[in-house]
Order: sequence, then C-alpha cells, then structure tokens
Amino acid sequence: MAQAKQDMGTGSIKKLMLQLMIPAVVAQVVNLLYNIVDRIYIGHIAGIGAAALTGVGLFTPILMLLNAFAMLVGAGGAPRTAIALGQGDRQRAEKIISNSFTVLMFFAVVLTIGFYAGAPVLLRLFGASDVTLPYALSYSRIYIAGSVFVLVVLGMNPFITTQGFAKTSMLTTVIGAVINIILDPILIFGFGLGVRGAAIATVLSQAVGAAWIIRFLTGKKTILRLRRDYLRPERNVILPVMALGISTFVMLSTESLLSISFSSSLARYGGDVAVGAMTVITSASQLCTLPIQGICQGGQPVMSFNFGAGKKARVKEAFRFQLTLCGAYTCLFWLLMMLFPGAVAGIFTSDTALIQYTTWAMRIYMAGIFAMGFQIACQQSFMALGQAKVSLLLACLRKIILLIPLIFILPHVLPDAVFGVFLAEPVSDILAATITTITFFARFDKILDRGAAKV
Repeated sequence: MAQAKQDMGTGSIKKLMLQLMIPAVVAQVVNLLYNIVDRIYIGHIAGIGAAALTGVGLFTPILMLLNAFAMLVGAGGAPRTAIALGQGDRQRAEKIISNSFTVLMFFAVVLTIGFYAGAPVLLRLFGASDVTLPYALSYSRIYIAGSVFVLVVLGMNPFITTQGFAKTSMLTTVIGAVINIILDPILIFGFGLGVRGAAIATVLSQAVGAAWIIRFLTGKKTILRLRRDYLRPERNVILPVMALGISTFVMLSTESLLSISFSSSLARYGGDVAVGAMTVITSASQLCTLPIQGICQGGQPVMSFNFGAGKKARVKEAFRFQLTLCGAYTCLFWLLMMLFPGAVAGIFTSDTALIQYTTWAMRIYMAGIFAMGFQIACQQSFMALGQAKVSLLLACLRKIILLIPLIFILPHVLPDAVFGVFLAEPVSDILAATITTITFFARFDKILDRGAAKV
C-alpha cells in the first residue's frame, strides 16, 4: 500500500504515466483485435465474404451497448477507487470494487436475456436485409450468450489498472486476443463454422480473460481485493460510481445509437455496399480512438491519485502530457487515413467494389478525426477528476446534439445523400473537440482549487 502511494505521488510524472500508458495502449489495441480479426477472416470467406462482413457489422449496436454497461461500472469505479486510495481510505476502495462486481453480474443476466430474445427484431431495425440477416443472427446469438465474460473483462479490468498494475491489465487482453486469433481460422475454416466459429472463438477467449481477472482480484498480488463481505451493494458506494460512469455509458450507448443511425441511413441511400463500407470504416476508426483511450486509461490513476492527495502541480503536468500524446497520435492517424484508405480497406475484404466504395467514403468520414485526440483527452480528464456532470454533458455533445441530427439533416441539404451521411462525422468531430477543449481549460484551475473533497 505504501509503495502504491510513493509511486503515484512522487517521482517523474512522464515516466510513471508511460509505465501505465504503454500497457494500457497495448491492451486497447489487442482488445480491438477481438473484433477486427473476426471481421478480417469473415470478409475473406469465399463467396459470401462481403455479405457476411456486412451482417456481422450490423451486430455493432448491441456490442456497443454491452460495452456501455460494462464501462458504466468500470469507468466510474476506477477513478473513485484511485481517489479513495489517494485519500488513504482502503476500505472504501475495496467496497467500490466489490459493489461494482455485483452490479456487473446483474447487468449480465438482464442483458443476456433481453438481447438474445430481441436479436431478430433489433437486427432488422439496424438495417439487415434478407441477405445479411442470417449471418448477423448466427454471430450475435452466440456472442450474446457469452456476454457475461465481456462485462467482467471490460468492467473489472480498469480496477486492476487503477491500482498501478498496468502490465497485468494488459495481459488480460493479450491472453484473450492470442486465443481468439488462434481459434478463429480453426473454427471458421477448419471446422467450417463460418460466422458462428468467429463468435465461438471470441466468447471462449473472453471467458479466459474473465477468469484471469477474477483470479487476480481475489489473489495475493493485488493491493485491493474483491471481498465477499462487500459484495452487497450500498447506495453511498455504488451510486457515486454510476454517477461518474454515466458519461462513458452515454458515450458508448450513443455509439450504438450512432451505429443504428449510420446503418439505417446508408441502407436507405446506398444499399448493402454502403453499410459494408461503414463496417470497415468503423473498424479502422477504432484504431484511432482505442489507443488514445488507452493513453487516458493509463493517465487516469496518476491524475486521480494526485487530485485526491491535493497535488495540483502533478495533476497539471499529467494532463499536459496526456493531451500532447493524444493530439499527436490522432494527427498522425489522420494523415495515414488520407493517404492510404484503399490499403486499409483491402485488409478487411477482397471484394473490389467494396474496396473502391470504402476508399471514397473513408476520406470523407476521417477528415476530422485529428480533433478526437483533444476531445477524448479533455473529456476523460474530467472523468479522472470526478467531474460527472460536465463529463456527461460533453459526452452528449458530439453524438446526441451534433452527430446524430447531422446524419439525418445533411442528406437532405446536399445533392449527394450518401456524401452527406459520411460528412456528418468530421463536422461534429471538429465542433465537439473545439467546445470540449475550451470548456476544460476554462474550468481546470477551479476544479483543482476546490479539491477532491468537493467531488
């Protein structure tokens, strides 16, 4: 315990943050492989690759909702845990972890039943055609049946990172991803299971990751333990967690609504090929957003701990370093997407028509992605400082207030409706990043002056 305080509260900020960020970024990228590897293999299934890839892409809204409920707990609980550690309240920190696990199990039961029963209707709503629905349904029902493992991995892994065990957190996703990569070709092609094989491989790999997390949090190496005595939820423990996590929940759940909006609009104006292009573009864009989320995930324990300990200068230094890394990465990513969109599309499919369409669409969609580094760095810093309300407002800004309305408005304003749908993304990216960055700098000093006692 004393060692954790010494590490977070003293020494080089940049060195400490890199020690936490690098494993967190690796974990995010590896976690992305769960879905990307599935889509790469599926997109190259002979004869049905394009239709199967489009069908699996239609599962994205449900996948995002599962992630959203996991992070409602994980993203809200991890900063609260780090702040409690910074204040020296170990008992409260362990109550947060244990209460959070119970809530995740409740979500797992409810979501599994609801999504399994409602999958056929939901997938039609998301834009599935008679051609793509069978593939979407085959993949989704197997994935949903194993959703408890997804919730444990995504919801509990942040509690490992926030204690400073970034390498252990990274191994959770590395182990699962390696298993998934090995099983995918065996089940998809070797056993001839197609999209069902991809789903089975993902569920099995997530199950191993979930077992790894539970074993660690109940073992001897962790600082804070998952304790049976604290499993019963307490209002004064779990409600602040969910209040803070609601902004991340809104970000991810609106990502689901966003996916529905894109899929339905593109299906109306561009057909299956436009929906298939969106599947590829979404996968590529995650190569931008997930690494910067990993940077912020690594920076969060440092910012939260020092905020709880009242060390304002260290919090400021941590934020500046986080913002610099996020901004630099997204600017580099933007340049690559503008120069080589066709090469990226070719990774996911061998269908010539789909590659050509995706190349055109990706340059439009990615035109403002350089701004995402500033948006996420500032919004996640609000989270690290326990600022639930402003974080929630900014989470709503980009998607609910700007992007989703633009998806439906611009096709009626511009002569090319499909161009209008894709253009909605860069317009909202740039506007939201500008507003979020200005808001953060206007409030940062005031938050630090008030201190963690007011959170």
